[in-house]
Order: sequence, then structure tokens, then C-alpha cells
Amino acid sequence: MLTCIIRYHIDPAKKAQFEQYARNWGQAIPRCGADLVGYFAPHEGSSTLAYGIYNVGSLAEYEAYRARLAADPLGRENYEFAQKERILLREDRTWLKLASAPHGDG
Repeated sequence: MLTCIIRYHIDPAKKAQFEQYARNWGQAIPRCGADLVGYFAPHEGSSTLAYGIYNVGSLAEYEAYRARLAADPLGRENYEFAQKERILLREDRTWLKLASAPHGDG
């Protein structure tokens, strides 16, 4: 199992739009085959950092999931929404594997 953590730098004036973006992914991501942990919007501290976290079985499964997400009507609409609204200033993905017991592989 791999975990993808997406760190977003968002426009602080567009927190409400980011939350709509996150709610849309909350529907589309699980439907397209990834295990969504959640999307997290700024609350205290930084007003520009937000996160999306989901799990996939492997990088091959991730590629298949991304293809399904790109073909999904809500997925396409959400990509377009983010671009039109200019919500996201930067997006970084980090891939991690669980290393702690009892859930880790060793």
C-alpha cells in the first residue's frame, strides 16, 4: 500500500473554493478507485497550505486510477474548476509507505 500526500499552496482568499474542490474530490476519488483519507483545508497557522491524502495499492494501480479520474465527469469538472478559479498556486506530491507496526510490512 502506498500513500500519496498532496501538499497544496492555495490562494488564501479562495479557501471556500478549495473546500468545494475538496468536497468534489471526496466523491470522485473513491469512485475512481483510490482510498481517500481526506482533504484538509487551512484552519489555524498557515492560510496557504492544504493537503489531500489517499492510498493506492501500487504505482500501477495509481496510473489506472488517474486514467479513470481523468475520464470521470466530476473529475474533469473539478480540474477545470480549479484552473478557472485559480485556487491552486502550487501542488506537490509525496509518495510514502507505512513503516510502523502493526500495519507496516516489517
